[in-house]
Amino acid sequence: MAPLALPRQMRLVGPLAGARRSPGRAECGFCTFWERGGAGRGPGPQAPIGHGAGGWAKLVAAPGPSGRSGRSSRGCGGGGGVAAWSRPGGAGDSGGYAPPPGKRPGAAARLGPSQQVKPEEDGDKVSEMPLPQKKRWKSMAKGLVLGALFTSFLLLLYSYAVPPLHAGLASMTPEGVAPCSPAPGEPETVGPANSSVGECQPRRDIVFMKTHKTASSTLLNILFRFGQKHGLKFAFPNGRNDFDYPAFFARSLVQDYHPGACFNIICNHMRFHYDEVRGLVPPNATFITVLRDPARLFESSFHYFGSVVPFTWKLSGRDKLAEFLEDPNRYYDPNGYNAHYLRNLLFFDLGYDSDLDPGSPQVQEHILEVERRFHLVLLQEYFDESLVLLKDLLCWELEDVLYFKLNARRASAVPRLSGELYRRATAWNVLDARLYRHFNASFWRKVEAFGQERMAREVAALRHANEHMRRICIDGGHAVDAAAIQDSAMQPWQPLGTKSILGYNLKKSIGQRHAQLCRRMLTPEIQYLMDLGVNLWVTKLWKFIRDFLHW
Repeated sequence: MAPLALPRQMRLVGPLAGARRSPGRAECGFCTFWERGGAGRGPGPQAPIGHGAGGWAKLVAAPGPSGRSGRSSRGCGGGGGVAAWSRPGGAGDSGGYAPPPGKRPGAAARLGPSQQVKPEEDGDKVSEMPLPQKKRWKSMAKGLVLGALFTSFLLLLYSYAVPPLHAGLASMTPEGVAPCSPAPGEPETVGPANSSVGECQPRRDIVFMKTHKTASSTLLNILFRFGQKHGLKFAFPNGRNDFDYPAFFARSLVQDYHPGACFNIICNHMRFHYDEVRGLVPPNATFITVLRDPARLFESSFHYFGSVVPFTWKLSGRDKLAEFLEDPNRYYDPNGYNAHYLRNLLFFDLGYDSDLDPGSPQVQEHILEVERRFHLVLLQEYFDESLVLLKDLLCWELEDVLYFKLNARRASAVPRLSGELYRRATAWNVLDARLYRHFNASFWRKVEAFGQERMAREVAALRHANEHMRRICIDGGHAVDAAAIQDSAMQPWQPLGTKSILGYNLKKSIGQRHAQLCRRMLTPEIQYLMDLGVNLWVTKLWKFIRDFLHW
């Protein structure tokens, strides 16, 4: 490569201490060149001109005598155009093309006054060509996109960082707001007792208090299907798949809410507020919820939500659950972000203080209040028996309570609690344990009243019908890992950092009679909500960010 000639119009602009550009960068037109000096070495630390043998120099093409830049047809370089100084060569260097002696960095002190390179005077006009228009627009577009993503992310964090509320449960809706007013002509439902088929009408007004990690997603699917089949009106959240959890529920959180609005079914995650919920449904609505053994629930919640509970990040052992249960008070912070997931989660979801003193009389008062408000409390461990009781209570058909187990974890991700750890988990969640014991006893009293033999027959019929649908609907006949799910519409929501939740593949060839039912039974919660027309912009944004960051 031949050395580049330096036109007379080339001047050194300085001082340039601290300047930063990529070595060897050049821009045509009024060109700018930067080179790092390094006599006797390769590229080294950037240094201001005049400091040692190495340094950065900026060359700017000045207009020629004709007032033009003197740009040649060959681009940068050529007669009357622009040239560059490269890094001086030296011992051990790869060589280069040095500027004239009078223009080398550090050489000003060795030149006479008439030879020294003069800094630019205020009157001199020296131009640099701006970035090409295309590059400027591309940079602006990138900045706008990144800014929009960052702003959206902050909004998302804000929406998810609503602190748990332990304040009083006074109504959150402004005074004077009209309660639910059923439209004229709406059929009235019957009383709670259904002795035999034909003597009751199906109940259509239902409040399902959806608790966490209790098979509630499976029950949610049952309610979605029933409401969709009968054209019922759901009270859905706006923007998310929950009602601003963990904040208390408020009527204003309902999509398209207006004073006096009346709904048939409420079933998404919330922190229960009885008065607010009661104002959205007819007076004879049925209230149901589902509980689970607190130790097993705690284990499931720890594995699913643990990564978003900051105080668990201090756990360093391989088995973090066992390490936490060795001394929970060492790690647990009742005021910590998302702390409610890891202690008495059932009590919290039902709207009570999950850190209440176990010896307080309020504990039993709250339990009795739940019993008064809810017509049926299902148990996850006896899900089929629970559905039989629910079918009888609501006067539904067997097809209405068919189900596939949704949102289940992969077996390898479910280390069972040992006897000692089970005892510690139960003691740590003592409020939930008392709640569960109470409703476990009342559940079996309901089974006894229903009839043991009748219950056995109905459970067998339900399981037989479920097995029949499994053979019709599910490809392979069983749940599969997330990576093996072929249809994105069947992909369940996964916890942060792992894909431990199983899903299903729908069979390719299903008869017309069962095609719609099969798809609805296998559709995960988020996708089903979108099918029902729910606005989930926050949930979708969160999913986009998670997919982008591979969380």
